[in-house]
Amino acid sequence: MEDSSYTPKSDKHNKKPQKEKTLLQEILSTFIYIVVITGLFLSVRIYLLAPVSVEGASMEPTLQDGDRLLLNKVGDIDRFDVIVFPSPEDNDKQFIKRVIGLPGDEITFQDQTLYINGDAIEEDYIDLSGVSESDLQSLNSNFSLASIEGVEEVPEDAYFVLGDNRVNSKDSRSFGFIDKNQVTGKTRLRIWPLDRFGFIDDSD
Repeated sequence: MEDSSYTPKSDKHNKKPQKEKTLLQEILSTFIYIVVITGLFLSVRIYLLAPVSVEGASMEPTLQDGDRLLLNKVGDIDRFDVIVFPSPEDNDKQFIKRVIGLPGDEITFQDQTLYINGDAIEEDYIDLSGVSESDLQSLNSNFSLASIEGVEEVPEDAYFVLGDNRVNSKDSRSFGFIDKNQVTGKTRLRIWPLDRFGFIDDSD
């Protein structure tokens, strides 16, 4: 006679469930999760993207005091990009200006018109319609690279930057060229306030 085994139903249903994770395992798992998420966040914050706030009126009307922007820390810098860099006078403070001159460019400003390499530039991002003629002449006067920096062209590995609010901006007209290595990043996207969310230069 063949042997056969028999397991009572009560024994089948009374099997003990698999041992649940211990409290220590749960804590360790949560800790690792937090470390990974924090590491990813910091990597993006340091190397890729970061929020930046606008202080002051030097970039009006493009940017307003209190605007918050998304800073892109990678990619090439092009002419007319809005960039962020440490203040030449106070490295704890960030400046936001527009790149006007790239290496090799000749920059001239004459009769309220900007010339780059001899070509007149229509600067749609500027609005000085409410500024008096006397202020325009005194605060946005004629200049050339030769007159303010003693050179004909923007040097290699440097930028010439200006604020959009030309009558109320401390920029390359006063502190000179910005070294490429000083640039923290560039920005095109405004994320606050929400009613003005979007690209800062819609005409691009």
